[in-house]
Amino acid sequence: MMNYFEFFDIAVGFKVDQAALKRTFYANSKKYHPDFYTLETEEKQQEILELSTLNNEAYKTLSDFDKRMKYILDLKGILDEEGQNKIPQDFLMEMMDINEALMELKFDFDPNKHQAITTQLQDLESAQYEQIKEVIENYSAETTSEKELLRVKDYYLKKRYLLRIQENLEKTD
Repeated sequence: MMNYFEFFDIAVGFKVDQAALKRTFYANSKKYHPDFYTLETEEKQQEILELSTLNNEAYKTLSDFDKRMKYILDLKGILDEEGQNKIPQDFLMEMMDINEALMELKFDFDPNKHQAITTQLQDLESAQYEQIKEVIENYSAETTSEKELLRVKDYYLKKRYLLRIQENLEKTD
């Protein structure tokens, strides 16, 4: 299957030009719209349908930072199978206090504590991003090392973990 970046004819990167991506998506949507191929052979119609689906999936992935990050890590063979990735132990230990505060909120809601946890989660995510910001912004398929990609992987896994906590937090109010 074609690499999404190749399909959109853009360089592999954690940062993409969203306007250019959208323009290419719309151009491809017209080019591969199944309605324009109703008189073609069944094989051609199937090919166009597959290209149309690829266009939609590629756009959905590349237009979203988290999905794009996961896609690049998958392309590079950095992410393990779902459920096999390990979040750094020191980070999990750090999360214990937040998880305890979250449990307390479920039993005894306090808007001030809720806001404090929300702020703490946002600060943690920002601090995590700052540690890999340079790798994200200067990514190059040729020069970015595996060690740097492993740091991005840790960030990705931590961010997903923080997102789950945030979702649980939203269920408490």
